[in-house]
Amino acid sequence: MPTHFNRIVQDPRLAQITVRDRTADGTFWYSVATTGVYCRPSCPSRHANPANIALHASPSAARAAGFRPCLRCRPDDPGPRSALVARIEAACRQIESAAEPPSLTRLAAAAGLSPGHFHRSFKAITGLTPKHYAEARRAGRLRAALPNAGGVTEAIYESGFQSSGRFYARSTALLGMTPTRYRAGGASETIRFAVGQCSLGAILVASSTQGVVAILLGDEPEALIHDLETRFPNATLIGDDPAYQSLIARVVGLIETPRQPADLALDIRGTAFQQRVWQALRAIPPGQTATYAEIARAIGTPSATRAVAGACAANTIAIAIPCHRVIRTDGTLSGYRWGIERKRRLLEQETTA
Repeated sequence: MPTHFNRIVQDPRLAQITVRDRTADGTFWYSVATTGVYCRPSCPSRHANPANIALHASPSAARAAGFRPCLRCRPDDPGPRSALVARIEAACRQIESAAEPPSLTRLAAAAGLSPGHFHRSFKAITGLTPKHYAEARRAGRLRAALPNAGGVTEAIYESGFQSSGRFYARSTALLGMTPTRYRAGGASETIRFAVGQCSLGAILVASSTQGVVAILLGDEPEALIHDLETRFPNATLIGDDPAYQSLIARVVGLIETPRQPADLALDIRGTAFQQRVWQALRAIPPGQTATYAEIARAIGTPSATRAVAGACAANTIAIAIPCHRVIRTDGTLSGYRWGIERKRRLLEQETTA
């Protein structure tokens, strides 16, 4: 994981300014103290001393800091990136409407770009490669089709998968369980859980045969159990298992003594993009924080800050996937699924531990 998860000393965006990276346009702006202007990353102006550069999240932020727009790169104009975004959005619609995933060559030609440029731009803007985007869309269609289709095989082909064998090889990763179980709403899946208390209030830990599927925090144990029932409406939920109590004790230990390693087996269920974000979160050490923009850059999608925030909000495995360690660019705390105050207390405990 890049060292920019610490407070930034040498921000990696400076390298994008140095190479005049056009794919970074629209993701941030920079100002130069000696000239009094602000620019887009691809500005052709003479390179400035990094010591005189400040980074801004928007043109308005740069203006508020007292800088004026550069006359060469015109940072307030929509710029070529807007046209590129429109091309990528058109490619997304093309993928979504196609019976079979279009080839990279075909998509790039329709966008008027070389295959390499198209692939890089698609990933930077959507957070996924064209192939993974197509897989995610097909998986979404499959999830919608499975409950009402005549059978699993019928749903597989209706969703655009051309090989049932290839699909079954990845079915659990795409659905979080086998297609048959998903079609039955999780029936026959067994989820063990236990409820306890910690310094943050009530806590519920639940596991499948693959690993922990949920760590939930709240005020009332009953509300946490109801949340679990809603997530797994047709699964067999087993509570009050004495053998399982040791696991919840380990999770509580992660809260009370946060410097110990979180070596829990996890059953992580999410989209390809969400799993990339969650993996990045697990690499943030206790006592340190990262911004949403830093996470986006770490996974190679610098313009996907909002999507990163959405992935953090979708996380249901608290503590072990430490979304509480993600903060706003200005250092303030943003939303947390289990409450801002719990987020604040977790960060304080990790800082003072």
